[in-house]
Amino acid sequence: MTKISFKTDFFLISLISCAIIKMEVSMKNKVVLIGCGNVGMAYAYALFNQDVHVDELVLIDLSTERIEGEVMDLNHCLSYSPTKIDVKVGTYKDVKDARIIVIAAGANQAVGETRMDLINKNSVIFKSIIDNVMKEGFKGIFLVATNPLDVMTYLTLKYSKLPISNVIGSGTTLDTARLRYLISEKVGICPKDIEAFVIGEHGDSEFVPWSRVTIGLNKIDNYLTKEEQTSIEEEVRNSAYEIIRKKGATYYGIGMSLVRITAAILENKNIILPVSSYDKENDVCISTPAVVNKDGVKGKIFIDLSKEEEEKLSNSIKIVKDAINKINYY
Repeated sequence: MTKISFKTDFFLISLISCAIIKMEVSMKNKVVLIGCGNVGMAYAYALFNQDVHVDELVLIDLSTERIEGEVMDLNHCLSYSPTKIDVKVGTYKDVKDARIIVIAAGANQAVGETRMDLINKNSVIFKSIIDNVMKEGFKGIFLVATNPLDVMTYLTLKYSKLPISNVIGSGTTLDTARLRYLISEKVGICPKDIEAFVIGEHGDSEFVPWSRVTIGLNKIDNYLTKEEQTSIEEEVRNSAYEIIRKKGATYYGIGMSLVRITAAILENKNIILPVSSYDKENDVCISTPAVVNKDGVKGKIFIDLSKEEEEKLSNSIKIVKDAINKINYY
């Protein structure tokens, strides 16, 4: 009896073990990166330096030979990386079982250009990308980094026809990081302990709802004058233009921001980030604080704004909506 019981238990354990292994295989944390320019590779390199639960990273780009070199270079980081990531050159055939597809493809913002100037170029590029991805049966989460960010996020949603929770733009996560850094430099407090967001369009109409900014539960007015707040907000808004003027492009900051969102999804963190997501009432994608987890955007955080801040948000929504209406995206 004992032997029979042991064999039965062993058989059951084997079945359970196989089921667990199958489940782990099907839930593999696979990320596909489409567009391996400055932003894409800053993201990829940041993944190798952060302890994010990514099992496989697939790179897709028009320049296959160059990304073969990028894969070699990244693999040489593994001896010193905090985590093991299998990285390879891929094609659209690799997207079906991906948890996340990060899109960093598109025309770059040149000196003197606004993000909105890129609409016509990048809308065409995105139509091709999304069509190719959806043909392979992708059902995961899109994470968009291409400018104009809110418009491209909206187009991704419309082209893919995925649930609204599955399409996320990096939004104002980078702008928020810039804001917290600048406040921290002024007041001498760690950026991580500053509760502040940039919201609205990831662009010239973005703004800071200063009425909701706190440090240690104290209102920001206890630390900064109105003039200092205005100066910081202008610096945040103009940071990209200044960096582009000086070095040609911005990519480290957005790379880290994308990793932050990736970790929130793959590790089911339920953290609040100012990502760009769909606003049903206004039929646009816009950045407001939202809860991000394994399902993508779990829900938006609705914050009380002053009358002036509400007007700024309405203006930002209008600018994005007007831009969307100029595109023949069907």
